[in-house]
Amino acid sequence: MTELSLIFSDLRFPEGARWRDDRLWFSDMHTGQVFMSRPADRTLEEVVVVDDQPSGLGWLPDGSLLISCMLGRKVRRLDPAGRASDFADVSALTDAPINDLVTDAAGRTFLGGFGYDLYADAPQKPGPIFRIDPDGTPAVVEDDMVFPNGSVILPGTSTLVVAETWAARLTAFDIDDHGDLTHKRVWAELPAGSTPDGICVDAAGAVWVSSIGTSQFLRVEAGGRVTQVIAVGGRCATDCVLGGPQGTTLFLLTSNSWQPSETATRQGRIEAVEVEVPGPRVSP
Repeated sequence: MTELSLIFSDLRFPEGARWRDDRLWFSDMHTGQVFMSRPADRTLEEVVVVDDQPSGLGWLPDGSLLISCMLGRKVRRLDPAGRASDFADVSALTDAPINDLVTDAAGRTFLGGFGYDLYADAPQKPGPIFRIDPDGTPAVVEDDMVFPNGSVILPGTSTLVVAETWAARLTAFDIDDHGDLTHKRVWAELPAGSTPDGICVDAAGAVWVSSIGTSQFLRVEAGGRVTQVIAVGGRCATDCVLGGPQGTTLFLLTSNSWQPSETATRQGRIEAVEVEVPGPRVSP
């Protein structure tokens, strides 16, 4: 594996990595900032600051940016003109933080929830997945996940794959015509001890997994075969995304801790490495 190149540093907890319009987008969860950047130029532009912990990012068909705001349990919308508003509120459906999200081509957003207050060391409980319709209406479409986290829709399919952090697995669903989740199944069992956080998919349908607790990024095929492992030396592997000019640059997001009280030293960073299989040409 080629040596990692440092792209950005002086971050706290980078998350929600996406590649769109030839730019890298991501949240810094512990500062409330959402950034977009041109990695080749090492330029970083603040898109918006939210009074919350931003996590997953997605886009509606009209180009509006969606931001998962974890503690307030809302999804914020930033329209193409830069106007911010509350798009969806799931606080009546869960009393625990929300997490990552993915938006499909029809404008439906699938959003995971902790299920319990991890930050307060509350007892572990099953976590939900919400569907948010294009008009902002939320509904629970799954309620028995083991800390649902990073989510992707496999290219050319209606298959949603979700990382279950404390179960060391990736779980798949079919999205039906109504936006309901059906045919729940294990997509890949991960190596023992893995703690999958953010994930991304490549053009071959394999998934890159950020294993936050084992300081690894794993490329995993359906069924669980691990084809590549990138170790990041004791750091929290928080998220990853494929992008760059050819789609073969894997951006690796890491931090020194997942606890907000321990990231004030700003040791979070984004590094990059070239891989063989690019990201999908058209993302959902």
